[in-house]
Amino acid sequence: MDHLGAVPVSRRRYLTRREFAERHGARPGDLDAVRRFATEYGLRVGETAPERRTIQLRGAPAALERAFGVALHAYDSPSGSFRSHGAPVRVPSDLAPAIVGVFGLDSRPLLRPHLRWNADPSALGLSIPTVGTAYAFPSGNTGAGVTIGILEFGGGYSTADLQRFFTGIGRGVPSIVAVGVDGVGNAPTGDAQGPDGEVELDVEMAGALAPQARIAVYFAPNTEQGFVDALTTALHDATNQPAIVSISWGGPEESWSLQGLDALEQAAQDGAAQGVTILAAAGDQGASDGESSGALAVDFPASSPYVIGCGGTRLTLSGSSIVSEVVWNDLSQGEGATGGGVSEEFGLPSYQSASDVPDAPNGAPGRGVPDVAGNADPLTGYAVVVDGQASVIGGTSAVAPLWAALFARFAQAFGKPLGYANPLLYGVPEATAFHPITSGGNGGYSAGPGWNPCTGLGSPNGAALLAALRGEPADP
Repeated sequence: MDHLGAVPVSRRRYLTRREFAERHGARPGDLDAVRRFATEYGLRVGETAPERRTIQLRGAPAALERAFGVALHAYDSPSGSFRSHGAPVRVPSDLAPAIVGVFGLDSRPLLRPHLRWNADPSALGLSIPTVGTAYAFPSGNTGAGVTIGILEFGGGYSTADLQRFFTGIGRGVPSIVAVGVDGVGNAPTGDAQGPDGEVELDVEMAGALAPQARIAVYFAPNTEQGFVDALTTALHDATNQPAIVSISWGGPEESWSLQGLDALEQAAQDGAAQGVTILAAAGDQGASDGESSGALAVDFPASSPYVIGCGGTRLTLSGSSIVSEVVWNDLSQGEGATGGGVSEEFGLPSYQSASDVPDAPNGAPGRGVPDVAGNADPLTGYAVVVDGQASVIGGTSAVAPLWAALFARFAQAFGKPLGYANPLLYGVPEATAFHPITSGGNGGYSAGPGWNPCTGLGSPNGAALLAALRGEPADP
C-alpha cells in the first residue's frame, strides 16, 4: 500500500466493502476445504464471513485437541482463569496454505487499556474542547457524515454518564451505536477504575472533538481472537462503515503470537484498501512498554506500519493557547510515560526512510513508534465522567480518539476518508503541520528535532495539517 503515499487525498480511490469482498474475500474452495476438515474431526461449522476471511468451528475439547494437535489446559492468572495450550497449533499440510491463524483455543487475557487516572480528588482536568482549540482543530468541520469506530475489550458506557458529560460541555450527545462481537456487548461494570474508564474516555473524547460524527463502539472479549474479530468486524461493517478506527488497547509485541501479528497486519492492510484510517495508543509504560526485564519494547498494534501510533505529551495551556509541551514522563514518581521506540517485528517502512529512525534493540532497522502525539499526562489530563463520577484521566488512550476525531473532521472537509494516512503525515511540512516536541524522554529514548521515538512528528496543528494535506501553501 506504500504506493498510495504519492497519491493526494483528492485523487485516492478506495475499494467499497462490497468490492473488497468480491476481490479479496475468502475463496469458496478454501472454505469448502475447511468444512471438509471440520466434518472429518467431528466439528460443527458456525458463522462464515467470506469478506473477513473467517470461518467458525465448534466442538468438544477432545475433538478440538485432535483436530489441531494440541492439549488444552486450564490456567489461573491475576487477570482470571483461561484456557491455553503448550504445543503449536497444527493443521493438515494441504490446508495450511489457506490458513493465517487458528484463534480461540487460547483464551488468555492479552490486552491492557492505555489510560492513567489522576488520583488527586481536587484535580479539575482540561476541557476536551479547549484542548481541541489549542491544537487548532479546523473550524467549520464537525465530523458530520463520518463514522468513527472504537474498539473496546471490557466495560461499557451509560446513557446517564454521556448525557452528564456532553451537557457539561454544552453539546448534545452524539449518535452512538454499540456493536457486539463474539457475544460481548456494552456492559458497564460500575467500577470507575476498571475498563469503564477506557470506554467512556474514548467515547467522550471522540464525541467532544467531532460532535456530529457517528460513533460505533465494537465490544469484544479481551483475547487475541477477540481483537482479530473486533478489528475485522469494524473494517468490514457495511452498516456503520467507519472511516476511522481508534484503538486504545494493546500489549508488548512479544506478548502476541506470530499468527496474531500476521492476522492483524493483514486486517490493517484490508483497512487501507478500503480507505479506513487506523490509530492506536503507543502505551503508557515508557520505553519498556511494561516488560518485566526492563528491555526496550514497543506496543502492538501501534507498531504496525499500517496503523498510526499515538504517543503522549504533557501540555501546559494559558486559556486555549499552548505555553509548553514536552514528552510525558512521570516515571520518577512511579507513574507512567509515553510508549515509543523501534519495532523488532516490523521493518522500516518507506515513509520513515528519511526520519533517522534508530535501529531496533536487536540491531535491525525497524518501524519507529509513535507517528504522532497529543496530551496524555494524567496531571494535565481530561475532565470526563465515568460511572457517575467526574474524573480526570490521561494516558495515550486519550490520544488515539483525539486524532480519530481530527481525521473525522478531515474526512468531512475532503468529502472522503483519508484512509492509509501514514505516508501522508510524513510528506507534509513538519514544522507547520505539527507542534514538534523536542524536550524530554520516555526512559529509553529522548525527544529532539524532527521525528523522535517518544512523540513522533509531534502534536497536531490541525488547521495547518489540513491545509498541507490539501497542498495549500503554509501561512507566512
